[in-house]
Amino acid sequence: MVVSDARRQAYLAAMGLTAWRRRDGETTEQAEAVSAPEADAAPVSNEPLGADWETLIQQVESCRRCPLHESRTQGVFGVGNREAELLVIGEAPGAEEDRRGEPFVGRAGQLLDAMLAAIGHSRKTVYIANIIKSRPPGNRDPVAEEIEACLPYLRRQIELIRPRLILLVGRVSAQTLLGSNAPVGRLRSQLHRLPGFAIPAVVTYHPAYLLRSPLEKRKAWADLRLARRTLEAGQ
Repeated sequence: MVVSDARRQAYLAAMGLTAWRRRDGETTEQAEAVSAPEADAAPVSNEPLGADWETLIQQVESCRRCPLHESRTQGVFGVGNREAELLVIGEAPGAEEDRRGEPFVGRAGQLLDAMLAAIGHSRKTVYIANIIKSRPPGNRDPVAEEIEACLPYLRRQIELIRPRLILLVGRVSAQTLLGSNAPVGRLRSQLHRLPGFAIPAVVTYHPAYLLRSPLEKRKAWADLRLARRTLEAGQ
């Protein structure tokens, strides 16, 4: 998924964040920050987001913000420790996630569990969520409109959890939340700051990709070690 400037602005606006624009001839460092237009930042629904977990869960379960509600079995809200120091964010539910109502199940979920265990964590100690809460038909990548509709839910989850570190798993998650067109290979192996939250973020490959490309697991292990060092250092 290539993120255009217009879509990046929309993603940031949907999250209620400041959108960055660059004048002709300016470097990134010289670019000025401007507030996203109020109309762009408005959620798809006029319903205010729940201020607590239970209200937010009910809103996701009954959500009609995008057409995906018509084909999903159920919303996949998230799972884990609501006071977790580590928040894991993937892209979208697949068929099994849609059936069970839990993110990262099946073979990819088993590999994620092993990855977390390698740095001393489990599903009970972290929180796991996705960019969007409903399964796209055919397990395709979510489109911009679907992401824009769902990001306010994820933003509120981040606000409620207040994690010390976020692990961005896969291309869609990393590109969306970092506002970048760069591939995972360029975004990984470094520490980012999540725009609008100043929370440290580490990018790594999606477990489904690692199952197809097992030689990349060594790189994913390096990313996990960076995540562990960041948590231990309290950055």
